Amino acid sequence: MHPTHLQQPIHAAILTVSDTRTKAEDLAGQRIHSLLLEATFEVVDYQITRDEPLDISEHIHTWCNHANINAIIVTGGTGFTPRDQTYDTILPLFEKEMMGFGELFRTLSYEEIGPKAMFSRATAGSRHQTAIYVLPGSTNAVTLAMTKLILPTIQHFVGELNRL
Repeated sequence: MHPTHLQQPIHAAILTVSDTRTKAEDLAGQRIHSLLLEATFEVVDYQITRDEPLDISEHIHTWCNHANINAIIVTGGTGFTPRDQTYDTILPLFEKEMMGFGELFRTLSYEEIGPKAMFSRATAGSRHQTAIYVLPGSTNAVTLAMTKLILPTIQHFVGELNRL
């Protein structure tokens, strides 16, 4: 890892995509929030939005253009139901996709839940020097992604996106 990336400050936004959850019921979003704070990263914004492409993309566009946000973590809407639109909405917004993120996430998930892991469309990528992660809405999936993949590498990711 580039040595300066270890000190990279992380200013994150959290987006929960759900047609039914409130912040009080949003265990996955709350888990992301608490894990970011435990890692001494700043949470700049935390919102819940309906599983509607325009609502999702509006948050991503706004946060990618916000000078004080360099990471976005989205949870929910990554499955195969007709209402699951997060992946399909965010994927075209990426300037670059981190292919290995989804692959590793599904591999680690497989070890926990078996072949149902292949139904996850978790992914990560970047837009405007902002790291974006797209996770399932389950608290277990969020905990796995945060502890095994995101927290150990997010400073490196953001550092690389801002390297000249």
